Amino acid sequence: MDDLAGFLRTRRSRVDPSSVGIPADNRRRVAGLRREEVAHLSGVSVDYYVRLEQGRATQPSDQVLDALARVLGLDGTEREHLSRLACRRSRAKAPGSRVRPELLRVLDLVAEAPAFIMNHRLDVLAGNRLAGLLFGRPLPGLNTARHLFLEEDERGLYADWEKCTLDVVGHLRLAVGQYPDDPRLASLIGELAMGSERFRRLWARADVRARTHGRKPYQHPLVGLLELHQENFGLPGASGMELVVLSAPPGSPAEDGLRLLSSLGTEHGDVEEPSARARTRE
Repeated sequence: MDDLAGFLRTRRSRVDPSSVGIPADNRRRVAGLRREEVAHLSGVSVDYYVRLEQGRATQPSDQVLDALARVLGLDGTEREHLSRLACRRSRAKAPGSRVRPELLRVLDLVAEAPAFIMNHRLDVLAGNRLAGLLFGRPLPGLNTARHLFLEEDERGLYADWEKCTLDVVGHLRLAVGQYPDDPRLASLIGELAMGSERFRRLWARADVRARTHGRKPYQHPLVGLLELHQENFGLPGASGMELVVLSAPPGSPAEDGLRLLSSLGTEHGDVEEPSARARTRE
């Protein structure tokens, strides 16, 4: 699904030659840098770099990777992704999806903000009551990537739909680099590619993103716009899971909206019983 050669090619094509001291040339027939230019600027032989892009050279040194990252203008997240792609043999095995009972208790303690646990595939494994009301459906079994690309659109729950699609594709690219032999992840990406033209276009860019916090607006059908702040907390161990908490600033319209959403859920019945909220999947 992802490899070092493809990542290098996409990043090479985005570098403006003038930004690395190469004069503009109207006769250039390729976007970005040529292979020999990347090799020269990185201090490696042209033959070696060509073999990297052809997938015939493996295990490049950290010094070579640092030089490539510098020439290609990679940020920290992209540099880590480059390293994982270059060291495929040491990539982690896909973890399971069982949520510890202690984590379920933590979710129930978060009463005034939507909170849920998801894995590297963006499967929601468990969530608190308010998260279920926000999404309007039982959370175990929900995959946020599938929900975003195949079940929702720019007029749906995600108020900043286009930004969300960039974040999700970037996250999945990172997951593929970390767990390249995960068949369920491969199946999900195939499903998204078959069903969404936008996903196919974004996936071809090979962007990687690590979303740890930031603005996350939702357009809820019952309470309107909720301008929330998302924090992603990586859970201990090699679980590949994150705790996601969506909070509202004190005294803000979003805080009022969450209170209203909670009261509507109590009045009309929650989307799921407490026992279902605690259900987890292998």
